[in-house]
Amino acid sequence: MTDTGPEPGRVVHFVLPGDVDDPAAPSGGNTYGRRVRQGLPAAGWRVRPYAVPGRWPRPEPAARGELARRLAALPDGALVLLDGLVACGVPEVIAPEAARLRMAVLVHLPLADETGLAPDVAGELDARECRTLHAVRAVVATSRWAARQLAARHGLAADRVHVAAPGVDPAPLAPGTDGATRLLCVAAVTPRKGHGRLMDALADVADLSWSCDCVGGVRTDPGFVGQLRSKAAELGLADRVRLVGPRAGAELAASYAAADLLVLASYAETYGMVVTEALARGIPVLATAVDGVPEAVGRAPDGSVPGLLVPSGDPAALAGALRDWLGDPAVRRRLKISARGRRAMLEGWETTSHSLAGVLERLRREPWTAG
Repeated sequence: MTDTGPEPGRVVHFVLPGDVDDPAAPSGGNTYGRRVRQGLPAAGWRVRPYAVPGRWPRPEPAARGELARRLAALPDGALVLLDGLVACGVPEVIAPEAARLRMAVLVHLPLADETGLAPDVAGELDARECRTLHAVRAVVATSRWAARQLAARHGLAADRVHVAAPGVDPAPLAPGTDGATRLLCVAAVTPRKGHGRLMDALADVADLSWSCDCVGGVRTDPGFVGQLRSKAAELGLADRVRLVGPRAGAELAASYAAADLLVLASYAETYGMVVTEALARGIPVLATAVDGVPEAVGRAPDGSVPGLLVPSGDPAALAGALRDWLGDPAVRRRLKISARGRRAMLEGWETTSHSLAGVLERLRREPWTAG
């Protein structure tokens, strides 16, 4: 248990997944958790982080018991921020403690929206998430789209659902490779991220010159990773599509620096942090227009869109957009100008932390009676 921060009157207990600091398990949720953990002290909060190991959101009994013990040890009225991956699947742990603790849940992705879940599993997770979110005092979403979706999906009062969008660090402009052919996908290699349909689209433009590096964790679903490698070989793309595993720090920065276009073919994204990471470097984006992705892509000051957004349910659209990018210098020039304009408008992680601090302060000031 670690205390940080200058304001002894403001303390938040921050419950995070056990792998939040594991470099081999990169994810947008883990990055978000680390950055607000670091940023809340500057916004006037002391942070007491608890990383709870487990197979969240469907933990083994030992992990569920550890979370219950952690919460039970907190004094009445303590303010607790819980990562939704940990909290949303265990309402039997959260609801009893929510009667005496000031709880907020940070939802990165609704549990049932993970791609590939059996219908009965998705239904169970959705019901559990609903019970958890109704039990706590505040819900924090990572985009305006996600906030509206959560409120409608679970029948939550709109004033209980808040937004703290991910920030992005300033970065130098990416020089790219030749301005067109180096494609980059940054996403954990899981079914939700759409690597399979990206490969299908790339196969449709195999007559053009390009290469694609897929950067992202491969440990979560090794069987799926194996299927993708086989698919690449079957499509004749094994020497053009590389699954390079997770990268961070200077290695990840080098991947962005070499990229001409970011590609993201996700089936579900509440925001899409890699989108703004690319735009912070002036790299245009090609993405499926799912959920909160258009919000992350945004618009440049002149109103132009710094990327190509394609319908998720139209497989041919992804290949068509790739062909437009690779084959038309005017398209590339327009998108690069727009990406540089959008770059100047992006907000940093300090904005995220201050948004979250505002939610915590409202909870702290609420009249309180435990029980």
